[in-house]
Amino acid sequence: MEQKWNFKPSSTLLDASSLSVRGVLTRIMGHIETDTNNPKPVIPLGHGDPSAFPCFSTTPSAVDAVANALRSGKFNSYAPCVGVASARKAIAEYMSQDLPYTLLPDDIYLTNGCSQAIEIITSVLARSGANILLPKPGYLFYEARAVFNGVETRYFDLVPEKGWEVDLDGLAALSDENTVAMVIVNPGNPCGNVFSYEHLAKVAETAKKLGIFVIADEVYGHLTFGSNKFVPMGVFSSTVPVITLGSISKRWVVPGWRLGWIATHDSNDILKRAKVVDSIKNYLDISTDPATFIQGAIPDLIANTNEDFFLKTVETLKTTADICYNKLKEIKCITCPSKPEGSMFVMVNLDLSQLGDIKDDLDFCCKLAKEESVIILPGCTVGFKNWLRITHAIEPSSLEDGLDKLKSFCKRHAKQMN
Repeated sequence: MEQKWNFKPSSTLLDASSLSVRGVLTRIMGHIETDTNNPKPVIPLGHGDPSAFPCFSTTPSAVDAVANALRSGKFNSYAPCVGVASARKAIAEYMSQDLPYTLLPDDIYLTNGCSQAIEIITSVLARSGANILLPKPGYLFYEARAVFNGVETRYFDLVPEKGWEVDLDGLAALSDENTVAMVIVNPGNPCGNVFSYEHLAKVAETAKKLGIFVIADEVYGHLTFGSNKFVPMGVFSSTVPVITLGSISKRWVVPGWRLGWIATHDSNDILKRAKVVDSIKNYLDISTDPATFIQGAIPDLIANTNEDFFLKTVETLKTTADICYNKLKEIKCITCPSKPEGSMFVMVNLDLSQLGDIKDDLDFCCKLAKEESVIILPGCTVGFKNWLRITHAIEPSSLEDGLDKLKSFCKRHAKQMN
């Protein structure tokens, strides 16, 4: 008789990779054909990690801050679950520079990158029947974590013709008495947009009317190079409670250091009275912490980073965004609704009617990887089927090469006209 076992895997976890950028990119990478005699360089236009490219290297002062913290011997112990006090203070002061009020260290909670911050917030919101409003297109990690926690997800549109602004009427129509929060990502992933002050004010007023708080994903904060400057959602905390998620990953170009944070902007103590703050603390009591020596480096990392480093990063992103936008305009089957103004990405529409043997955006990306060794993220991964998300945060010469190969691929697969 065959032995019977009582355990089996979680079906939710088995399906989780379908909502994962990493999972989809790994699948696409699997289509690259390796030729040891004539290897093609892989051009990564699908992910948001430019740290491997010299033009996006982090500043030496950040490396020194980590090395000094490690060598000091002061950060070898367990950290408090909410984070090292000096790091929380430094981040509170850093964020307060852009706010009309001063954040306190007790408003800051340190996390293993922004991904863990998302995990914590979606867990805090989890209750029977709750739903959360997410942007479409958007970063589907929010959906993956919400689904895992039993929270229903509903999607409001970002309107391409309006610079990817939130469809506020559509957002309001989605809400009911079980809606707990909405998410905005600014500067935008995957759209490369930057919301204006005026639009953010309207978002805050809409959220107030709906009785929900705003989760502001600002991991790309300050990475702006267009007409709109970065405005943190916390500016509007007197109107609506705001929880900001951030990290050092993007602005300092160190995603592997895994240091993020949750910041509560609670001018009217609404989050405290609703015990959201207590829930965050309680979650941190039973979760993992960022490496203590990275936390210990934060005060010096922030204080000693020269403004020239930030300006150089933004200028490089502006250059690569210009290259990307101009070259994409040369490709007939691709339409770019607006020039990217922030973050590291641009969303473009794929006109399959002009292509002869491409089924959908995923098929397009798999065949592009196989034929050209160029990796692009299909729009279905961010909730926009038959669109593409392209990152321009790589070396300019590699970006030009990759976009030229994309153009050649599209020409090769163009429908033959009679």
